[in-house]
Amino acid sequence: MSTCPHCDRTEHQVKVGKNRSGSQRYLCQVCRRKYTPAPQEQGYAQALRRQAVENYVDGMNFRRIGRLLKVSHTSVMNWVKAHADSLPDQAPLPELEQEVNELDEVFTFIGAKKTEPTSSPTLTE
Repeated sequence: MSTCPHCDRTEHQVKVGKNRSGSQRYLCQVCRRKYTPAPQEQGYAQALRRQAVENYVDGMNFRRIGRLLKVSHTSVMNWVKAHADSLPDQAPLPELEQEVNELDEVFTFIGAKKTEPTSSPTLTE
């Protein structure tokens, strides 16, 4: 049997229904107080929230994540916003000074190309 958290008695405890989350409620007939000995957590699990944020970082949109995880897309937006707000404002700096830096080279064509397109025929007179 359960123990009343207010008067610490184990006798005269009666079940009086369940919470919205599904936890059993009890009534202590001695002190006339209702209580829940082991309440269940409401809301979604942290693992589901983390998975939604990871999917968003991987490039999925809110509605698709909502459909995939069977939750509201508004909840997904709130989780992503809460995660973004929990991040620090500045990126962490490395503790040790780096000795070697590597750069990649990028070549782009600006202006006109050097060769003519071969897919469309040109009109000659």
